Amino acid sequence: MKAFRLDELEAERAANEGAYLQFLRERNMSVGLYALDAGSTDPQQPHRQDEVYLVVSGRAAITVGTETTPVARGSVVYVPAGVPHKFHHISEDLRVMVVFSPPES
Repeated sequence: MKAFRLDELEAERAANEGAYLQFLRERNMSVGLYALDAGSTDPQQPHRQDEVYLVVSGRAAITVGTETTPVARGSVVYVPAGVPHKFHHISEDLRVMVVFSPPES
């Protein structure tokens, strides 16, 4: 078993001064914590993997392909591989758990 504490992951991510911290990588998936501060711009490009976002905290909107929806704590969003997507209108610091399958390269 591997177990993680969100506060410790956030501290590690912040200490490394990056927006993304991959904290688990297995044969069929990887998991990370993604952070975007209020008012910032999401630099993401489409990924080669399917992904699932679980919003841990914050408020924003996300556009996946041509569909847009608001997200906040507890929101879960699936993004198919290769589809353009971005968080935007980030009104509260956003912290998102990201699951990639297969693992992010």
